[in-house]
Formats: sequence, C-alpha cells, structure tokens
Amino acid sequence: MSRIAMAHMGGGTITARFAGRLGDFDLDAGFEVPARGVTALFGPSGCGKTSLLRCIAGLQRLGTGYCAVDGEVWQDDKSFRPTHQRPLGYVFQEASLFPHLSVRRNLTYGVDKAGIPQDGIGFDTVTRLLRLSALLDRSPHNLSGGERQRVAIGRALLSQPKLLLMDEPLSALDRATKDEILPFLEDLHDSLSLPVIYVSHDIAEVERLADHLVLMEKGRVRAAGPLEELQSDPTLPLAANRDAAIILNAVVQGHDAHYGLLSLSVEGQLFIIPAPPLPPGTHRRLRIAAGDVSLARERPSLSSIANIVAVKVISAIKVGEAEMLTVLSLRRDGTGPRLLARVTRRSWDQLGLTEGAEIHAQVKSVALAPG
Repeated sequence: MSRIAMAHMGGGTITARFAGRLGDFDLDAGFEVPARGVTALFGPSGCGKTSLLRCIAGLQRLGTGYCAVDGEVWQDDKSFRPTHQRPLGYVFQEASLFPHLSVRRNLTYGVDKAGIPQDGIGFDTVTRLLRLSALLDRSPHNLSGGERQRVAIGRALLSQPKLLLMDEPLSALDRATKDEILPFLEDLHDSLSLPVIYVSHDIAEVERLADHLVLMEKGRVRAAGPLEELQSDPTLPLAANRDAAIILNAVVQGHDAHYGLLSLSVEGQLFIIPAPPLPPGTHRRLRIAAGDVSLARERPSLSSIANIVAVKVISAIKVGEAEMLTVLSLRRDGTGPRLLARVTRRSWDQLGLTEGAEIHAQVKSVALAPG
C-alpha cells in the first residue's frame, strides 16, 4: 500500500486535556491516542465532541488546557499557540468556500505564496484522491454538496497540516451523498499517513473510518483506545447496544469464481463471503454483528453456515433477563481480535459454557465494509 507524506507520520502520540465551563456546560475531558490513523470522537449530540475539537484547534480556550501532537506542545500552563500557529487543517460541518473563487483558487488559497514543501501533500495528489480534476474551473455555486465538501477537505490538506480535524463533515449531507463521499475519506485514510481526529455521532461512519475511538458522555471521556477494544468491552455502551458489532481487519486470500465467494483471513481464521474478486493481500474491514453469531461446543460437520471459527470465551455478562453477551477471542490463547455473541441464558446453560471454554462460533452473516 502506497504511503504519501511520510514526514507527517510519527511514532508519537496526540495528548489532549481540557477542563472548564462553557456557558451551562462543563467540559472535563482528556485522552491520549497514537499520532497516526483516524481517531473518532464519538458520542451523542451535546456530549462535548465539537467543544473538545475546538479546544484542540485553539478556537476555544478554557481554564485548564494541554495539547501536544507528536512531541510538539501546542498548549500548556505556560504557553498557548493561537490557531493560526498550530499546523492543523480544519473541516467544518458546512463547506465554507469562497463563492467568488474557482475550485482551483479555493484549493490553493493561502498556499500560493508559501508554496508546498517537497515532502508535503501535493496539489496533484489531493485532486487525484478527491477526484477534483474535472471541477477545478467551476464556481462553488455549480457544485453539489458532496463536491463542495471534497473541495473543503482538499483545501485543508493543502495547508500542509500536522493534524487534520474534521467536525462531523458529513452531517449536513443526505444519505446518498454521504455514501458517495465516504469512499473518498477511506482513500485518504489508506493513502495519506496524516493523523485525523474525526467527530461523529454516526456509528456507521466510525466503523468504516476509525482506528482509535474516544467515547464521550456528558462532557467527559468515558473510554479511549483501539476501536475493536472499545467495541468488545461489555462494560461500555457500544457492546451493550442491541446493534452491537465488531470490526475486524482482514486480508484477502483468494476468490472462488464458480460460487462468487471471497475468502479473507483474520489472524489465521478464514471468513468466506459473497463478494466480487479483490487482489490477494488487499486489506479490508469485516463487520460482524453480535446477533449474527451463535455458539457450539463441537464444530458442526454439516451446516449451511459457511463461517465456523474456533474461539475462546473471554467473558460474559447478563443482559436483561434472558440473554448473555459473550466476548470471544479468535485465538485460543485468549489474545487477538474479538467477536461478540448474544445468546439466550438457556442456551448458555445448556451448553455448559464458562469463561475460558474453547468452543466454536457460527457466524451467520459477515459484511464486507463498503469502500
């Protein structure tokens, strides 16, 4: 997989801690995540996601604040860099383009004089990834909502940021336009080694884009860590949700043209799904819902369910009166990727399941994440 702008990628972290009062709202939130990939700030509307993002950008200053990106301190008790001195790009909910400038001039606004450094993100790269080449001479008035947002993202990238902040960039778009623009965001994720903090209250967006997750609730950070870890934590709302699912990172192994089946490997476990062919070695995300996983003591000899994998029971908690939410490991040593399964308490007892049991999971439905 090609990587562009390697100078932006560090082995460090993004650390943010802010506390203070915003009108009637108290924000007291902090997190530390790797300075790579996409980190989603996720939670219900009004939980403080945008306020925290604005603090990172320096647009909001509270009584207590600390922000450091890959070893570079932007703010602490003694110093405060204003927004224009922080090497960041900011994409708002609404694309704020200059109506009197062409797409080309919007993209290069503020870049013309400074120029693009040799190790920076180039104009041709941005227009190719966001497919803007055919739009360069158009006026913003003649663009669709999705096209305007792609231009806004391109302008933010051409500012040569060390960090890209995106505040619900798809929230003003209808579902069809969201589905149109999400693949562009996935391409950026795969092609640019630029850390992104992405605000969203849409779990589908998070599942498609995020590597790390900051789960927010009432102005506080409830939990922060890799997406799959927070998805599989039974003490957190994501796992307890009726639509709970796990995202697994898979590698394409091959394609059966006769049956139209794609085979993908996750930590040596094979999953087979109906899908068009993809080149072997391609990395894709799989989505497996907890409600689509059933459990068996022994591997079924004959079954219409194609995906049957060996797993180990890590933990289980009672959900309501009738169900058990079970966390499973795809490795028999208990490490590695997780699955979730919702089974009835009756089935749990009849199977004699306990933590540490080595069993089989029958996965009734595996979805290849779009992209």
